[in-house]
Amino acid sequence: MSQSLKNVIRQAEQIILGKPQQIRLALACLLARGHLLIEDMPGVGKTTLAQVLARTLDLQFRRIQFTSDLLPADILGVSVYFAQMILADEVNRATPKAQSALLEAMEEQQVTIEGTTRALPAPFFVIATQNPLHQIGTFPLPESQLDRFLMRIQMGYPDAQAERGLLSGMDRREIIAHLKPQMESAELLALQQRVRQVFVSPALLDYLQAILRHTREAARYTHGLSPRAGLALLSAARAWALLDERDAVIPEDVQAVLPGVVSHRLQAVGEHQKQNGDTLARELIEAVAIP
Repeated sequence: MSQSLKNVIRQAEQIILGKPQQIRLALACLLARGHLLIEDMPGVGKTTLAQVLARTLDLQFRRIQFTSDLLPADILGVSVYFAQMILADEVNRATPKAQSALLEAMEEQQVTIEGTTRALPAPFFVIATQNPLHQIGTFPLPESQLDRFLMRIQMGYPDAQAERGLLSGMDRREIIAHLKPQMESAELLALQQRVRQVFVSPALLDYLQAILRHTREAARYTHGLSPRAGLALLSAARAWALLDERDAVIPEDVQAVLPGVVSHRLQAVGEHQKQNGDTLARELIEAVAIP
């Protein structure tokens, strides 16, 4: 791992207390050239994590507040959209029509406005925050929109020690305002290229395909994981291996990122319908043996 990448993690952990796993997953997502969905209750640090990553990675950052009356033109028709990191805050408070304005940008790294296609800057990331669906005024994200996010993570409540640090420390907004970048965009792009070069053995591909095949053949899922999900899982595992300073992917890398990659893509049927995606992902790890 490069020294600057270590500095990125260290600085983020000084602000986002007690969440090293979530920070590493978020970084792995960005290194894998993916977009990130953070789903949790209000007030647990979703927006703060996005702001810390933008500051620490020295990315141009813009925030779009999603509301029920937001229109697609409100997103695409303003220059705020042309930044390296976009925070789609409370994305599921907007209607599916407004949410769909993100699709082309997330998939094609471009936007089309009045027949004119404009390339987005590189690197380009969308980090979206989402409130639990049982809260008033939320709209479920369409499956096509969910599938554009390489990972979905949850922040969760802090443990007692981390929460004491939050209560007794400075306001996080004041600290973020004084953060110094620990990496330049050019190095981030170079690290993304290194991720693609991390070696994947045929045996590791056998394991990954066994996971995909199990979701397609098991009767407990509404549908199996798509080829796009398989590619996302492979990219995220490569990024995780790089964060662990290895030049080859091992099964533990796949298992580390699997909940984040598949929890928003798997749905159970029948008596298992009430199980959340994270539980299904953990059961999937237990069900599929390592070759």
